[in-house]
Amino acid sequence: QVQLVESGGGLVQPGGSLTLSCAASGRTFSRYLMGWFRQAPGKEREFVAAIYWSGGVTYYANFVKGRFTISRDNAKNTVYLQMSSLKPEDTAIYYCAADSSHSRLVRRQDYWGQGTQVTVSS
Repeated sequence: QVQLVESGGGLVQPGGSLTLSCAASGRTFSRYLMGWFRQAPGKEREFVAAIYWSGGVTYYANFVKGRFTISRDNAKNTVYLQMSSLKPEDTAIYYCAADSSHSRLVRRQDYWGQGTQVTVSS
């Protein structure tokens, strides 16, 4: 049974930092593009960042470049999203996903986690 389990969400003040984790299990993800997406209330789910298990090539949405960093720990089968300089507009449910087509498109993801809430507010 494939599982992607996110953790690390919470309430943080503007300008603060938070690190999300995504633990993957149930299959080999070595050929998948692992991504983070987010969905704010009333908005569509959008791409945030992605990384290959092998090689470590990364991709970022323009609105998080320089503030967020995606990384992975192959030994722990875990993908991380380090978020800094957080803004109120970063408030959303953050989802981990795995994509065998390497598309970074919401509709092409093969597996999704349950999501973790991130709230940026003073």
